[in-house]
This record gives sequence, structure tokens and C-alpha cells, in this order.
Amino acid sequence: MTATLLETRSVSKNFGALRAASDVTFKLEEGARHALIGPNGAGKTTFINLLTGVLLPTSGAVYLKGQDITTMEQAARVKRGIARTFQINRLFRGLSVLENVYISVAERVGAAPQMLKPAGARRDVIDEAMHLLETLKIANDAHHTIAGLPYGRQRLVELAIALGLKPEVLLLDEPAAGVPSAESHIILDAIDALPKTIGVLIIDHDMDLVFRFAKKITVLVRGAIFAEGTPKEIGANPDVRAVYLGQATTHG
Repeated sequence: MTATLLETRSVSKNFGALRAASDVTFKLEEGARHALIGPNGAGKTTFINLLTGVLLPTSGAVYLKGQDITTMEQAARVKRGIARTFQINRLFRGLSVLENVYISVAERVGAAPQMLKPAGARRDVIDEAMHLLETLKIANDAHHTIAGLPYGRQRLVELAIALGLKPEVLLLDEPAAGVPSAESHIILDAIDALPKTIGVLIIDHDMDLVFRFAKKITVLVRGAIFAEGTPKEIGANPDVRAVYLGQATTHG
């Protein structure tokens, strides 16, 4: 049996009269390569915000390795092993690639206050940050500023920052957004090279990328789980095709 890392049980989220998440029961297992898809307005971002603690559910519960984290703050969830990248990256554009990743590693090991000291203060942190850059094949960019990098390489830096937290759960919100389609394989290759124990959930509109990445796909429609299965099962599901053609009525 594969261990469940992250789980929701009957999670719902209301914004006034709007029900953005509706009775969502979901599991992300150790080593999973799982995709969350759905049409615009399906509630994907709301669901990720519930997993990461940006939002608290109206009802239901969130568990990390069996522990109830429903009311746990976002920073505490990061320390427990949940890392996230964003659809629009949040990098420090005026700093170098190495400095961006250094900050992430330093935060994890408790060396963040030493950021005010010269960069050589924590050689172990620099070495770990460089190792991450080497793993993602962007070590040659270590001393380049973020602002000067092509967008695809910025997304790899964001992935390095997330990995600097040594997560057990990695949530990737449109990791290839803004990356030319001919270069999306770079992102996929980087994800494929991640430790197999990390549970990865990817949220993306690019169906080609999703079907190349995922071993399991969950389809969200109107805040509720509409379908779930292997890429082959989802690809053959006429109801899912109808959703993407705008023909769905009241499913889920």
C-alpha cells in the first residue's frame, strides 16, 4: 500500500452564496504524479489554496500524513513539507538565481537571519543551493539576475526554490505557463527527475503536458470532482470531453 501524503475529506468552501469547492474528497499519495484539470472557473485555484492554508474550508478537513492540518497556517504547512509554485512566478527579480534559491534553503535550515551578512556566511547553504541548480541544469545561470533570464528558466528557478524547502508534497500551478511549447519538455524533464518519494500535483490547462506527466488525473467542475482516473480513462471519457467542449450540464 502506498502511503497517503495529503488528503481532503468532504472539503467545501463558500464565498457568500458562491460555492467554490463542494464536498471534495481527494488523496495525493507518496510518489504520485497527479494532475488536477478543469475548465476555467472550476475551482482549481481555490482547492490549491485550501491545501496550502491560504484559505480555510467552510466545512470538511485537510490531512497531511494523517494529521489534521485544517486550521494550520500556511507557513507551518511549508515547514511540514508542502511546497508550491505559482502560475505567475514570485521571484526576486533584482537578485541572482543563486540568491533566490539561497533564501529558500536558508529559511528551511534556520539561517535566514544571516542573509544580512556577506553571502559567504553559510557555505553549506550555498553548496546546497548550487546542487539544486545543477540538478535542474541551470547552474550556469547562478550569478545572472532573474530579470535577465528567459521565462522558461525562471520557472526552473522557481522549482529549485520549492525543492530547497525539501518538500514531501509539491504543488505546481501551471509550471509551464508562459514557456514556449517547444521548451515545455524542459519543465517536464525537471519534474521527472525529482525524487520518486515526493508526491507531485500539477494544475495545468495544457492537456498535452498533463497527459505526458500524469499517472492519475482528477477533473474538477464547478468546485466538485467530476471524474478521476488514468490518462487513458480520462481521455476516453465522453463526459470529460463534453466539459471541455462546453457541453456539460449538471454533472458533479
